[in-house]
Amino acid sequence: MTARPEISAPALARLQVTGRFGWAWHVLPWGIAVATYFFAGSYLTLGTAALEMILFTLSIDLALGYAGIITFGQAAFFGVGAYAAGLLSIHLTPDPILGLLFGTGAAALLGLATGVLILHTEGVTLMMLTLAIASMIGAFASQDGDLTGGDNGLQGMHISPLFGVFPFDLWGNTAYLYALGVLFLWFVAAWRIVRSPFGRSLDGIRQSPRRMRAIGTPVWWRLVAMYTLAAAMAGTAGALKAQTNQFVGLDSLDLLISGTALVMLILGGTRRLYGAFVGAAFYVVVQDLAAEFDPFRWMFVIGGLLVVMVLFLDGGLMGVADWLRGATARLWATTARK
Repeated sequence: MTARPEISAPALARLQVTGRFGWAWHVLPWGIAVATYFFAGSYLTLGTAALEMILFTLSIDLALGYAGIITFGQAAFFGVGAYAAGLLSIHLTPDPILGLLFGTGAAALLGLATGVLILHTEGVTLMMLTLAIASMIGAFASQDGDLTGGDNGLQGMHISPLFGVFPFDLWGNTAYLYALGVLFLWFVAAWRIVRSPFGRSLDGIRQSPRRMRAIGTPVWWRLVAMYTLAAAMAGTAGALKAQTNQFVGLDSLDLLISGTALVMLILGGTRRLYGAFVGAAFYVVVQDLAAEFDPFRWMFVIGGLLVVMVLFLDGGLMGVADWLRGATARLWATTARK
């Protein structure tokens, strides 16, 4: 029999601190999000926008980070979700839950239809196809003013109180908690998915599609499934933005919003889930502060931060969190030995 390797005391102490306090790293981001509701004051609407971008960035992480689907056109699903929720509130019902579900479903259907068509390609070809789809939908929204409002945007939206009890006030109290609750539900779903056998198989597909095909994995269908799921999540983010702002503009379909979310993901760290959470929140806060300081050159700050992250911080801000976690474990190990 092979003897089990012995674990040194410092290593054992590090494992113990991870087991004892690992939950704290999960509670901390959500605790900050809840505390923001009580202490943000007039910045609560900014916090709501951050939550919506966290959800959108998370959708890109699922497609690009976990499944390896090179998509730069995620704005198509964001915008379709926003317009679908807006049109439903104007023409059928102002109920926010039904609008959210309708926007999510519309984006999911678009993701399924386009995914079936383009996911047999890869690399630069796939990237260009996603950009083309987003550009086509944006052009359609711009030209069909009778349906979307064109350059003037979709106006006349009205959202009824959440669950018939909580109205969407001017201070954004209901909107913030509503967005936070939706983000939490999607985050839990994403957490379960990436740690399921389905999620593990997607990680294998991202690394080597040929090997996964060789062992009998239905690579194409699994990519389509994850692409559709990411599209649904992006549609939810767009529907949330439409409902909390009660307005949908062409900027919801702008390719710039996809680029911004990619920057947020790089700042936070890919394939980490919490990377989308940290990166998007950090970007929104820094953007607001930098714009207040210099409204014309705030992008230099974002660009500088992005260069620093790529060159010096492996894994983005989540890499910093890993270092802090390791430092805590080493400190605990040193204390345990004494």
